Amino acid sequence: MRTYWGHGGPYETWVDFLRRWAAKENPDPAALPPLAQEDFPGETWERFALHLGEALDTRLKSWAERLTEAVLAAPDEFSAGRELAQARAGLQTVRAVAGHAGLPGTLRTRFRELVDGQITDLQQQLERRLDDLAAANGSDPRWVEQRRRTVRDNALTATLSPSHPGTADPWAQTHTADRPRRRVVTD
Repeated sequence: MRTYWGHGGPYETWVDFLRRWAAKENPDPAALPPLAQEDFPGETWERFALHLGEALDTRLKSWAERLTEAVLAAPDEFSAGRELAQARAGLQTVRAVAGHAGLPGTLRTRFRELVDGQITDLQQQLERRLDDLAAANGSDPRWVEQRRRTVRDNALTATLSPSHPGTADPWAQTHTADRPRRRVVTD
């Protein structure tokens, strides 16, 4: 039995969400209805997958452009590290949409893997860019190595670990009994 909706039903709700989300309007993903594989024919799923892929691609591209500009404009390593750490929040949003519980499992898995692959690729691109700068004549090798350490210490791929949201802090990851003691030394 097929159900028809006057306004397009869950499909239209999702497509409208994806269009608005890609345009950075930040609609609420919690309001999205679940989609079931048996509710739509194959051609509809193909169109939906295109909408989802385009929305994810648009968000990742604009995110990467903003990150690249911010990291290159950062005057010091603290600022560059802050930009990288803050950028991971944008990646979490993209990963959340790609893996939304309202999507069928196969679609959710496929798009989450695609997004995770893009995140890994973005991290590698940042490091390759530093390799290019190191090979270029006239670049300060100390600056390049400092920036390389900053990029690695604040890796975008940290969003791929299940223990993330933002906990790359070894003090927060250990139990209090296992936690090394902190000492404050004053002069």
